[in-house]
Amino acid sequence: MHLLSVEHITKSYGEKTLFEDVTFGVEEGDKIGIIGVNGTGKSTFLKVIAGLEPPDSGSIAIGSRVTVRMLAQDPAFAPGETALEHVLGGDSPQLRAVREYAAALEALELKPGDAALQERLVAANQRMDELNAWQLESEAKTALSRLGIADYDARVETMSGGQRKRVAMAAALLQPSDILILDEPTNHIDNESVAWLEGMLQKRRGALLMITHDRYFLDRVSNRVIELDRGRAYFYEANYSRFLELKLEREEREAASEAKRQNLLRNELAWIRRGAKARTTKQKARIERFEALQKQAPKAAGGKLDISVASARLGRKIVELEGVSKSYAGRTLIRDFSYIAVPEDRVGIVGRNGSGKSTLMKLIAGRLEPDEGKVELGPTVKLGWFSQEHEEMDESLRVIEYIREEAEQVKTGDGVSVSAAQMLERFLFPPAMQWSLISKLSGGEKRRLQLLRVLMSAPNVLLLDEPTNDLDIATLTVLEDYLDEFPGVVFVVSHDRYFLDRTVDKIVAFEGDGVITLHTGNYTDYQAYAEKQAKEAAIAQPSAAGSAKTASAAGSKEAGAETETRSDGREKRLKMSYKDQKDYEQIDGWIADAEAKLAAVAAAMEAAGSDSAKLQELVREQQELEEKLEQLLDRWTELNELAERIAAQK
Repeated sequence: MHLLSVEHITKSYGEKTLFEDVTFGVEEGDKIGIIGVNGTGKSTFLKVIAGLEPPDSGSIAIGSRVTVRMLAQDPAFAPGETALEHVLGGDSPQLRAVREYAAALEALELKPGDAALQERLVAANQRMDELNAWQLESEAKTALSRLGIADYDARVETMSGGQRKRVAMAAALLQPSDILILDEPTNHIDNESVAWLEGMLQKRRGALLMITHDRYFLDRVSNRVIELDRGRAYFYEANYSRFLELKLEREEREAASEAKRQNLLRNELAWIRRGAKARTTKQKARIERFEALQKQAPKAAGGKLDISVASARLGRKIVELEGVSKSYAGRTLIRDFSYIAVPEDRVGIVGRNGSGKSTLMKLIAGRLEPDEGKVELGPTVKLGWFSQEHEEMDESLRVIEYIREEAEQVKTGDGVSVSAAQMLERFLFPPAMQWSLISKLSGGEKRRLQLLRVLMSAPNVLLLDEPTNDLDIATLTVLEDYLDEFPGVVFVVSHDRYFLDRTVDKIVAFEGDGVITLHTGNYTDYQAYAEKQAKEAAIAQPSAAGSAKTASAAGSKEAGAETETRSDGREKRLKMSYKDQKDYEQIDGWIADAEAKLAAVAAAMEAAGSDSAKLQELVREQQELEEKLEQLLDRWTELNELAERIAAQK
C-alpha cells in the first residue's frame, strides 16, 4: 500500500543547501534508515517529511487516511504531565476511551452515590468494551518499564533529558500510526532496551523512517537506506551492510567517470592553449565543449575527518581501584569493586540505565569520592573526559574560541605542530564555520567539537561516556580507527553494541545490587556468556527436584549424547545420556507449565490496573518466563533431533 510521496523537495539553511530535488515514495512495510555526516540536514529532512517544516520547493503528498507520527530529538510535553499521561495522551478512539474511563472512575470515587456519574462510568465501560481498549494501559506501562521508566506517575518535567526521550518513545510506539518517524531512537537507552526496541520495530507492520548511528540496529531493522551527501540523496534497497557494498560500487563508478572527464578536459585544454586562429563554428563548439566539461565537475568531496593527535607518555601505574563502594540515595551502585588497569587496556562498561556506569567513570576521573575503598591514578596519567552532555560547553563562545581555550597549537601523531584553526578544519569545521557561535551548531557538531577539545589535551587515559550519542557513523568509524592506534588506556560506557565490539577487549558488567563482574572479550562475547548462563539456569530450574538422583545415576559423565570408539575402530551406537532421557520425558510438561505461567502473568497484569509496583514486578516475571520458555523450546528441538538420529540407527 502506498502511503506517502515526496516530490522534488529542496531545503536550504542560509547559504547552505541541505538537500536538493529529492523524490521518493514510502510503501507499507518500508523501514528506511537515513544516514549522513552531522550537519547534512538529516533531522531537517525528517521534519519536512513529517510536515513540521515546509520545503523551500517541492511537495509532500500523504494519503487521506494515513497517520504520521514523529519522535523528535527534543520532544515537547504539557506542563505537569506524568509519564503515563503522556503515553496515553494520543488522539486515537481507544486512547480517548481509556482517558474517559479513568476520568469517570476518578469522579465517581469523589462522589460515590452520584447517579449521573454512575451512568457516565457505565457508558465509558461500554465504550472500552466496544473498542477492546482494556489492554492499552497495561501495554503503556509495559513499554515504559521496558524503556527503563519505573515511576509511571513521575512528572515528565522533573526527568532527565534521556528519560523524557524514553517516555516520548513509549508514546510513539503505543499510539497507532501508519508512518513512524524516529530521530536517533537508540540514544539514552541501555543495551537491553535497544534489543527490545529492535524487536518491536522488526515486527511493526507500518512504515518506518529513522535516523540512527547504531549500525547493528540499522542493519537488523532497515530494508532501505537513504544517504544524504552534499545536498544530494542516494537511495538503496538494502540494509546497512548491503548499503556499504552498493555505496562502494557507486563511488568506484563515479571515480571512473570523473577520471574519464578529466582526461577529456586535458585534451580540450591542450587544444584551447594552442589557440584558435579563427572563430569558426567548429572551434566555437570545441570551446563550448570545454566549458561544459568544466561545469560537469562533481561537487567537492565531503571533508574527511582526520584524528591524529599525540598523547602524553604513560607510566607503569595507571588506574587502580581497590575495594571501591558507592551508594546514592540509599541505593548501592558499586559494591567492593577492584580493578588495576594495564597498558593499552580497552574496557567497555555496560549495564542498565541507572545502574552506576557513569558513577564509576566519575570515580575514576576524581569527580566523585568513593564511600569505601580508594581510587588512585599514576603520576603520569593525563585524563581525557568525553561526557554524555554538553553541560561543560559555554555555548556563547565561538567555535575557535572554545578550542583555543584548550590549546593554540597541538602536535599530531607524526610530530607536526598544527594550529587550532587547522585542527578545526581537519574536524570538518571550515574557516567560515569556525567563527560561528557554538549555540548555532547541530547536536552532532557540538559532540564532534567536544571530542576535538578532549583530544587536543593530549590525554593518555580516555574516559568516553556514551561517545556514540549524536555522532554520525563517519565520525564513529574514524574514532574507532583512532582508538586502534591510541597507545594509552580507554574506558568506555556505551549502549552501542557495534562500537563496543569494535573497540574493547574487556567488559565490566553491572549486574544489579552493586555487583560488578569482569569478562574478557568484546560485547558479543559477553552477551553470549550471559545468554548461556541464563539458559543453563532456566533448564536447571525445572529439573532441580531430581538433580540429586540424576547425579547419582549419571556419575561424573557430562550430560549429552556421545559416541565411543571400540577397540576394533568402529563407533558404538549413538545414545541418550541419563539426563537427556529424563529431560526428553518431561520437556513437554515443562513447556506447558511455562506457557500456563505466562498466561497467568498476562491475566495478572491486566488485573493490576494502576498498581505500578505490582505491574513492575509482573513485567520482570514476564521477561524471565519468556526467556525460560525460549530456552525450553530450544532444548525441546535439540532433544527431538537427537531422538530422530537415534531412531534412524535402528
